[in-house]
Amino acid sequence: MTGEPPPIGPLPYGRLSIGRLTVDPPVVLAPMAGVTNAPFRTLCRRYGGGMFVSEMVMARAYLEGSARTRRMVEFAAGETPRSVQLYGVDPATVGAAVRRLVDHEGVDHVDLNFGCPAAKVTRKGGGAALPVRRSLLGAIVGAAVRAAAPASVPVTVKFRVGVDDRIRTSLDTGRIAEGEGAAAVALHARTAEQHYAGPADWSAIAELKAAVATIPVLGNGDIFEAADAVAMMTATGCDGVVVGRGCLGRPWLFADLADAFAGRPPSPEPSLGEVATVMGEHARLLAEWFGEAKGVRELRKHTGWYLKGYPVGPDTRRRFALVSSCAELDALLADLDPDLAAVPGAARLVRGHTSGPRRVVLPAGWLEDRDDPTPPVGAELTVSGG
Repeated sequence: MTGEPPPIGPLPYGRLSIGRLTVDPPVVLAPMAGVTNAPFRTLCRRYGGGMFVSEMVMARAYLEGSARTRRMVEFAAGETPRSVQLYGVDPATVGAAVRRLVDHEGVDHVDLNFGCPAAKVTRKGGGAALPVRRSLLGAIVGAAVRAAAPASVPVTVKFRVGVDDRIRTSLDTGRIAEGEGAAAVALHARTAEQHYAGPADWSAIAELKAAVATIPVLGNGDIFEAADAVAMMTATGCDGVVVGRGCLGRPWLFADLADAFAGRPPSPEPSLGEVATVMGEHARLLAEWFGEAKGVRELRKHTGWYLKGYPVGPDTRRRFALVSSCAELDALLADLDPDLAAVPGAARLVRGHTSGPRRVVLPAGWLEDRDDPTPPVGAELTVSGG
């Protein structure tokens, strides 16, 4: 869904308030596994304001002291607000994890994930399947809110339209989250069956906004350019936007969003030389955080996203995808034509997940008692977000 260019002059959108936090402009970086680590959040924050959420953290793994998970809840110097997305299927576990995140990690915001479409999760009743069980959903949200309340830390909830077009759960989910004290809700306007394929259904965001009256509603899906964010808010009445794949290889999208919400004209797509500078900075941040070897490995997937839309040829892309050191990266970056322009429409080329549609597998009998509060067994697996 493509928006018209934003008008010149300030737009009629106020600051987004999520509990005690002010998010200005009203933009949230979507949690993305293997992507929204501290270095990437730092890079995005340099371009514009908003809220920048961590990779999804498993509640049980965090409580059990997983070294990898604990590393995921570390923050860069001066990073604020400290925002974490949490995944869990048991109210007691989620509540305990929220208390520890607030008390020991100094977290300022917790987002609960109920949108993961991965088959290994939904077949156990987790992720995007969990909102089918309304009582359990309410218990999890309520436990998180109560655990965060003493520190006035807001809890938000992110979810999808439903399992598929027949089993749509977003309106119930939004109302339940509102009733349990969530500070905001965010809707990825696709079903779990869609995964990441097909256009996002922005009308579902408008329906949720009409159903949830007392807390902010954020929209997620198909925001590739700043104009899309303005168009989404205009079309749906939502209070803010969540940006995922649109910023992959394009962290400057947050500068474009800041300009759009301030009524300033959009900037042209950067030259390849400008992109190379950003890639080098991203590599340095990753190397400082993870060490050079791991940091460069982490960068590899980003290189394809950065180069998408620039006619550099398959051999160049392959060399970047196999880069093994910062020195090798610097040499590859130096070989790029700094004056090379992006092809028309480069910003709208999809980066990241493209899978779908896929049939959603639910546990046997999952639809028979939607008010069963029993946590699903075996659903707390490593998942990729929603």
